[in-house]
Amino acid sequence: MRAVEARLRAEHGLSANDFETLLHLSRDENGALRRIDLAERLRLTPSGVTRLLDGLEEAGLTGRCGCPADARVTYSVITHDGLVMLRLASCTHAAVCEELIGARLSPAELDELSALLGRLPGGNDCDAGSCTGGTLATG
Repeated sequence: MRAVEARLRAEHGLSANDFETLLHLSRDENGALRRIDLAERLRLTPSGVTRLLDGLEEAGLTGRCGCPADARVTYSVITHDGLVMLRLASCTHAAVCEELIGARLSPAELDELSALLGRLPGGNDCDAGSCTGGTLATG
């Protein structure tokens, strides 16, 4: 994770949590999640996710909107710039993973690892060739 974080920061100015946040938002069909749901997915406190999102909002990668049905609910929304950044950062993330994992395993071992990971919760959400976020695959 340190290597991934270092490359994401150096090449895109993103932390691993920033990258994961953009990825979660991009996978929602509307590109939006309730902030409390995002905090849960990222394993952060509500105040921790607020600090994280403040930085992403300042960078123009996310925005926020309210819920018309409940004024207490706030959604985080990925912006066009956020999608572009995620697309670029996904290439970096994949390259680092290839350097750290792919270069050290045989094709058969990679297939076995893929099959094992596919058995985990959420493991079948994407395949190795298209796992860059739900919105990115279509856009």
